[in-house]
Amino acid sequence: MGKNVLIKIKYDGTNFSGWQKQPKARTVQGEIEHVLKYIAMEDVNIHGTSRTDAGVHALGQCASFDWNCNMPVEKLPEVMNRRFGAGGTGRSGAPGDIRILSAEVMDDDFHARYSCRGKTYRYLIDKTGDIFRRNFAFQYPDADKLDIDEMKKAAAHITGTHDFKCFETAGGTPRETTVRTVSSLEITEDSDTITIEITGDGFLYNMVRIIVGTLVEVGIGKKAADDLPAIIESRSRGNAGFTAPPQGLYLKEIYFKDEPDLKVKCTIHSR
Repeated sequence: MGKNVLIKIKYDGTNFSGWQKQPKARTVQGEIEHVLKYIAMEDVNIHGTSRTDAGVHALGQCASFDWNCNMPVEKLPEVMNRRFGAGGTGRSGAPGDIRILSAEVMDDDFHARYSCRGKTYRYLIDKTGDIFRRNFAFQYPDADKLDIDEMKKAAAHITGTHDFKCFETAGGTPRETTVRTVSSLEITEDSDTITIEITGDGFLYNMVRIIVGTLVEVGIGKKAADDLPAIIESRSRGNAGFTAPPQGLYLKEIYFKDEPDLKVKCTIHSR
């Protein structure tokens, strides 16, 4: 009988057409399944926790799959990472744009998607204009002039349990409900970067990027922080802000069913 394996994955999403496998497109799922097939000498179908879009990065994506190969599970990260090097050719010492951080055997009823209790996303807004950061942060003009205090006030209205329909882009998988709980929304900054981290029990299609765009519009004075309750209550996408670009978004962490309940909180760091 095979093992139910969970892998934790880090990737640079720049050169991928998103997570989900697609014909004639390079995707994270497709690359991982290709390498697993090479090792196992049979097809291996993986189930990811989150379907990140093109250009979105991950620090802690997860996927589960059935493993019928004799290779020990603890060896998988080392062997897979060698294959990811140099675009999959396995050149020694050359890192690829996917890295397997860990692999472990789970209970038979575990599923990377359906066992998920919550996620944390990180979004970076660049204040430097450095061209070498263009694929890894949102280079918003005059980002250093954003009113962070007002953005934090707006963030406080987003935490809690709400119907977040206004932060959903059309075209995603239809949901039974658009009610979600945002347990934490933190905004911090240093001399180079504004960092927004949001934790919740689930997110709608492009929800994080629209929240970021809305917070930026508050930061430039286009919207007021106190407008947020009415925007959320309206359930209208047209009342929220723009969709921030994918380059600044990172899937940071995933929480599973055997972990403690996420407590609703709003942590606002001083500027």
